[in-house]
Amino acid sequence: QVQVVESGGGLVQPGGSLRLSCTASGSIVSMYGMDWYRQAPGKQRELVAAISNDPRIHYADSVWGRFTISTDNAKNTGYLQMNSLKPEDTAVYYCSVHVYISPYDEVRYEYMGPGTQVTVSS
Repeated sequence: QVQVVESGGGLVQPGGSLRLSCTASGSIVSMYGMDWYRQAPGKQRELVAAISNDPRIHYADSVWGRFTISTDNAKNTGYLQMNSLKPEDTAVYYCSVHVYISPYDEVRYEYMGPGTQVTVSS
């Protein structure tokens, strides 16, 4: 079983910064990649940023140049640094990890955390 927990959310003023953390624990052999999603009230969940070992990094147009995704695979941990935050960034942010759980195959599994609230308001 794999557990995923996000942290670092909170209330911040427009123009401020937050760093979200995501840690996966449990029966993990190694981590392949991590995605950050967000869902605002009344809106669909959207992919904000993604990173993988290919290596590949993706950002949504709405956060390009303001958000930075990174991972520390040795710790099965990842981060989303969010700068120049805007009120429209307000949402619940979810982390999804792609991991290998068996040393005998290359099947990847995806697990998502419960989310952390980010509110950008003055």
